[in-house]
Amino acid sequence: MRVHVTDLKPGDTLSSDTFNSFGIHIMQKGHTLHSSDISKLLQLGVDYVTIENAPVVATVTVTPHTLEQAKVQFDTALEGFETLFLSAAARGEFDGSQVDDMLEPLMEELHTQKDVVSVLFVLNDTNNYTYTHSLQVGMLSYYLAVWLGYTEQEAYLAGRAGYLHDVGKAQVPSDILNKPGKLTADEFEWMKKHTIFGHDLIMKSTGDELSALVALQHHERADGKGYPNQLKLDDIHPYSRIVAVADIYSAMTTNRVYQSKQELLKVLKELHRMSFGQLHPESTQTFIRHMLPNMIGKHVKLNSGETGKIIMTNPSDYFRPLIETNQGFKDLAIETELEIEDIFL
Repeated sequence: MRVHVTDLKPGDTLSSDTFNSFGIHIMQKGHTLHSSDISKLLQLGVDYVTIENAPVVATVTVTPHTLEQAKVQFDTALEGFETLFLSAAARGEFDGSQVDDMLEPLMEELHTQKDVVSVLFVLNDTNNYTYTHSLQVGMLSYYLAVWLGYTEQEAYLAGRAGYLHDVGKAQVPSDILNKPGKLTADEFEWMKKHTIFGHDLIMKSTGDELSALVALQHHERADGKGYPNQLKLDDIHPYSRIVAVADIYSAMTTNRVYQSKQELLKVLKELHRMSFGQLHPESTQTFIRHMLPNMIGKHVKLNSGETGKIIMTNPSDYFRPLIETNQGFKDLAIETELEIEDIFL
């Protein structure tokens, strides 16, 4: 049976030889996979393999939608969050009964979409950062929970918490929320209150204690230097740790009124640095490990003016990959003067 690499489990056995996109032999028929083998397949950009003894499912096969088809579902969830946010701003509460109605179809769609980076590119095609960011964080939180081994229902709860994590910004004055320049100290203190506002809004509107707790805690940091309560790692809820990683990645890779988006691999490198003291190490490094293979096949613009495509992550430096351009292959781990300026579909 042909399966996507992200659906493999330790103990699965290959039913045919496996090759990468260059035709290089990676693993032989009959090889029983371990966790390290699955990671290797991901790192080498292998998308699908065939395995033995896969269970036969007597249901209709679900064919993944194209990104354009999936975008209809994304747009619906985006419009739903806008309605929710504006209601929270105007009335101090929102219709909590609508949250699951918006999210359940979205999460079902995400289950079929394996290329997370491409999904995020589609979602970046909007001018409203607050709404797009909340949707992205919900989606990334769902994916990260799945990658960490949570059940589908647990991952859904993480995604819902991520979707609602910033709803408290609805009660931050708009001149602070949309200020194009750096916030003053007083303005930043106001902005930090969105975590408390979010907790109270969610409790009032839905009674969802878990999502409310994540809204309160998603800016807490492992070293105790976060807000609002300066919690340390062991005191931060696991879902809050997940949403924190998703929140930072989305924020840094999206254009905002006061800051341009940053190059994707540089953001992953920054998250790697933050995993040593600021963010939960396992959550952060699991996120990086699963996002890196999604970069393979994406187009890039280099600081030399050349354009090309990411061919392989570099085992000596995951954040400086091998690039194929019209002028030949560029190994960024060796050609250190070259930098990726942008990554795109």
